[in-house]
Parts: sequence; structure tokens; C-alpha cells
Amino acid sequence: MRRSTSITRLLATAALALPLVLPAAPAVAAPAAPARQLSDVIPAPVETRPDTRDAFTLAPHTVIRTSPGSTTARRVGRQLAETLRPATGYPLPVLPAHSTPLPEIALLIGGVDARLGPEGYQLDVTRRGVTIRAHTAAGLFAGTQTLRQLLPAQIEAPDRQRAIWRVPGGRIIDYPRFAYRGAMLDLARHFHTVDEITAYLDLLSQYKINYLHLHLTDDQGWRIQIDSWPKLTTVGGGPGTGVDGVGPGFLTKADYRAVVAYAAARHITIVPEIDMPGHTNAAQSTYAELNCDGVAPAPRTDMAVGYSSLCIDDERTYRFVEDVIREVAEMTPGPYLHIGGDEAHATTDEEYRTFMARVLPLVAKYGKRASGWNEVTQVDPPTDVVAQYWGTGTTNADLAEAAARGTTVVMSPANKAYLDMKYDATTRLGLQWAGHIEVRDAYDWDPARRVNGVGENAILGVEAPLWSETLRSLDDIEYMAFPRLPAIAELGWSTAASHDWESFRTRLGEQAPRWRLQQVDFYPSPQVPWT
Repeated sequence: MRRSTSITRLLATAALALPLVLPAAPAVAAPAAPARQLSDVIPAPVETRPDTRDAFTLAPHTVIRTSPGSTTARRVGRQLAETLRPATGYPLPVLPAHSTPLPEIALLIGGVDARLGPEGYQLDVTRRGVTIRAHTAAGLFAGTQTLRQLLPAQIEAPDRQRAIWRVPGGRIIDYPRFAYRGAMLDLARHFHTVDEITAYLDLLSQYKINYLHLHLTDDQGWRIQIDSWPKLTTVGGGPGTGVDGVGPGFLTKADYRAVVAYAAARHITIVPEIDMPGHTNAAQSTYAELNCDGVAPAPRTDMAVGYSSLCIDDERTYRFVEDVIREVAEMTPGPYLHIGGDEAHATTDEEYRTFMARVLPLVAKYGKRASGWNEVTQVDPPTDVVAQYWGTGTTNADLAEAAARGTTVVMSPANKAYLDMKYDATTRLGLQWAGHIEVRDAYDWDPARRVNGVGENAILGVEAPLWSETLRSLDDIEYMAFPRLPAIAELGWSTAASHDWESFRTRLGEQAPRWRLQQVDFYPSPQVPWT
């Protein structure tokens, strides 16, 4: 396995306190690449105004300047410098923004149109330099990810390259279509380490994904430390857990907080999921008192679903649930706590309604906004509960009725957005119960037109779930996520009017040299003209 991230480096990077270190490797020759255009990036920007008379070339004496007094802008500047230094070999000092004759990349807070919102940015490129303006550090960070794609692909190399670091001239005005642009990683069916999660976060941030949903518990494993119920991880996360019994492990609270910090430094919010009242066999096989008959079932390592349920009429269930929600909420600064709620086939409709009536208020009690799979709309939940649609159809009466009442929806249709579905029948990983999903399948749909009665105003955003029944490594994660994840990212960020398969497949093909330099194990779809 490559590009492992130690906990020490993780915490240091999250704090953005790394000293300036210049690469010692000598420059090596790199093949010439075609000139980049402002419109070549993923996700597609809202507006580009090319100016072929202007272009900026990064040089050894280029500096990065940030808004004076803004620690958040300076943090983004340091991140950008750390990204650009290895391949260029340039010092790229990060300094306060004052007038200077030196060529510069300026990262400035304020002075931009209100329509950019909290995550949008304006990027201007002239011969003298690059200026990125935004209302917030999140917008500046998004702008630096665009700048990264505007540079030659060799910028992703881990050592010094011989290249002309030219950025095409003109202006980009850009801001997201949807506030929520997510990915999900399943830790329960197979545990993924902190290093694997943070490596995935690095890739997500390049495509303006701003939420990572972690599926922490299920029938096959419990992956988050809960002090008040300590055996959940020592047994439910111990040896022999996971599908086929080969996915043991769990996140300590320190691990989880480190992941949260690492994500936040990349303007990504962690959404923890504790699935209930079904998908609970790992907890019930650990603690017998969570079962109505007081008998712990055997651990499960198969892929069956729908057989487990907490004991709805037992007060011990709600003490357990409240303890878990309280501890997870305490270490989660983000606004959402996902309670699952899907495939509760062993729970009657009346029991399900009783359970949700007790549990949804508990999430609010501990300062979080509940989200759940679309089954939660069957109980007419409060309108602040976010429903995540995972169905394969285009009609869902409960979801449409909830949307009409004011419920917001995250779109994750399984036959479009599930990254664990096989690309085709020959794919070595993944499942196929929702069908095969090639890149065009993942791209060619509109979140605001997917389900009848759930229109643009009801859509909070999109999310690309990646379930781990067949995954074992970071390479497996990457192979299933790329190149489909950038397709979902573009659906979440770019305007509906910009949606164009031919443009996207061309831009996607141009990502290949970058992924190779980053050692991303991607699927070379025959639908894409790879560079």
C-alpha cells in the first residue's frame, strides 16, 4: 500500500503547522501537455471568461499572499503552498497581501458578489498573477482546487518536475448548485483505517465534496468507541467482524476526532451514522439486554439484511440509544447525525413509528439535526429531518408528501449514485442488485427531476454512497469511486444548464494523468477518452 498517512502527520496537517520543506529530488523531464483552458475543470464552473492575451506562469520567485489578519485565509494559503511545492520545487512563501512587484497568487476575503454565497469564489488570472476572492475560507479553498486543475497535470507529482507552470488567463465566477455535496464510506461491513479515510478525504476535497458520511454501525460490525457501552468495539469491532469475518477494527474517540479535524481542514463536514432500529446485530450480539428475549444472537458476517431489530418496547433500548447519540454528538461539530432507519423489516410499522417518535427528539436534544434513509418519511417526521433517498424508482409517495411539507432531501438513488455497484458484469469488485452503473449512468440524471414531486427547492444535495461488502483496501475504494465520484460531484456543484456528457467525458479523461501521479487506482471506463 502507498502514500500511507501516519497519525502524527495527520494531526500536524490538520493543524496546518507544517514547516516549509523543499523537495530534494532533482528536476526530471516531463512530457509536454496541451494548454489548459478555464473550462477544463471538474466540476464545471458557473461562468468562464477566457482571455487568451493573458496567462500567468508560476515561477521560482512567486509568492502566495493572503488577506492581512485573516488566519483562515492564511491557512488556505499554506495548504496551497504545500500542494504546489513538491512538483515545482519553488519556495512559495505565504505572506500578508501587500503591494509588491513579485508575481503572486493572492487569496483574499471579501470584495465579491453576494451571489457567490459561502462556498463560491472568483478567480482572475493575468500575466502578473492569480487572484482568488471569496466571502469565506471555504470559498477560497474551492478556488484553490480549481487553480490546481488549471495547472499542468504534473503538479500532482510527489517530486520536482521540469514543466512550464502556466495558468490560462481570464476570469471564473463559480458557486455550488446545492449546499450538500456528499460521499459516504461504509466502515461497518469492512473497517477502513484512519489513513484510508484521510486519503479518501484528500481526493474528495479536490472535487468540492463538502460532506463525508461515515456508516459506523451495522449487523456485521460496530466501529466507533462508546464509553458507556465499551464492549461494542471490543466485541462488535473485534476479530472476526465484517463481511466474511475479515474486516475488524474501530475508531477510538481520538481517531474519530482526528478524522473530523482532518476533514474540517479541507472544508469537509463529517456526518456520523448509527443505523437503527434495524441493522443492529453487532450491538445485539454484544449486549444480550438489547434483545427482547435477553438472548444474544450469534454474530453475523454474511450480507443478508432486514433480520435484526432493537427491542422497541424496552426502556433499556432508549437508554442505549440515548447514550450512543449523546457520545457521538459530543465529538461531532457538524450539524447532522444520521440514524439510518432503512430496511427495518423485523420491526412492525407501529413499532417503527414508536421508535422514531422517541429517537428523533433525542437527536435534537443533543444539538444535532437528524437525517435518515428515506424510510423515515413514512412516520411524518419533523420537517427539519433530512431524508436521504436511496431507491431505484422515480416515484415515492412518502418522500413526495414529506417534500411538500418542507422536508429537504439528499439524493442517492442506488442505480445512479451507489459507487459499490459494478461497472459491468466483469467488474472484479462490487454488487449488482441495483444494476450496473457505468460513468454515463452516474452522470446522466438530474437530482431535481429524479423523483416525481421532489423538485429543486426540496433538494439539499446529492451523495455518493460506497458500501464495503466487497472492499478490502484503499485501492478498492479508489477503483469503485473513480471515475464515478467526479460525476456525482459535478451534479452537486454545477448548474443544470451546464450538464453535458460530451464535455464531461472529455474533461474526465484529462484527469487520468493526475490520478496516475497520485497513484489513484481508477477504472479505465471505455466510455471516456483517457489522456
